[in-house]
Amino acid sequence: MLEVMMSRSDRASDTSSPGPTDTSSPDAGPRADLELSSTVAALTADELNQSRRRQLLRRLVGQVRTGRPGNLFKPKAAVRWLTDTVAEIAPHIPVRDRETLLRHFDGLDGDALADRLVRNAVRATAGVGAAGGGVAAVEWAATPTLLSAPVLLAAETVTVVAIELKLIGELHEAYGVRLPGGTSQRAVTLLRSWAAQRGVNPLLPGVGVGAVLGTAARNELRDRLLRRFGRNLTTLGPFLTGAAVAGFLNGRATRGLGDRVREDLRQGPKALGG
Repeated sequence: MLEVMMSRSDRASDTSSPGPTDTSSPDAGPRADLELSSTVAALTADELNQSRRRQLLRRLVGQVRTGRPGNLFKPKAAVRWLTDTVAEIAPHIPVRDRETLLRHFDGLDGDALADRLVRNAVRATAGVGAAGGGVAAVEWAATPTLLSAPVLLAAETVTVVAIELKLIGELHEAYGVRLPGGTSQRAVTLLRSWAAQRGVNPLLPGVGVGAVLGTAARNELRDRLLRRFGRNLTTLGPFLTGAAVAGFLNGRATRGLGDRVREDLRQGPKALGG
């Protein structure tokens, strides 16, 4: 289904008028990437109301569309774009440290804090699915719908992954497992954890300073993103059924991820591969 939809989008894009030529400064690309990362970071906040979430998602759709839309009209290129974009935004995701979490959640700790973090992340990813479905309902009522579909799917997928990366990082903090290294190294570790759907043992080689997203880990990330991207096709369901189903599936997947990671963290180094 994914390849059929993308193929139809590809044919539609061939008959449409070409997009605007980029005549901006050489810094336009990095600036656009930073703006996209900023929007995604805002979408990971715990207590967004649905109106604000939909507003931010529409902004993200616009940023994706005006950035590199041609990459999203073929499945392989789309997944490559997703992999590059998720890797690029990961260092910008605002993961709160243990001290900040304790202050923010009135001293909740351990399992109680983890429960709250998982609950909030489930609400957030379900909300993204519902917001995406609402945006889709508008897009499908107007033309050109097929040109918009891959962009919406990409925006929703990137947002859901960002929320789950934040959840993984904060669950580690909740259980006192602080990931070593600077921002970039921790981002790589979180990406590897998300791709494997497991907690991280910070004592293992390759975690922390000097860690890189190697070929095997990048392929695992790509494959996981492909599955997530395909599942988000439910967003394009007719009317508001897409919103309901997408919200349910997003929330269920996030809860499953949270439960697996926290179980690893509860069991300690042995469960984490130490």
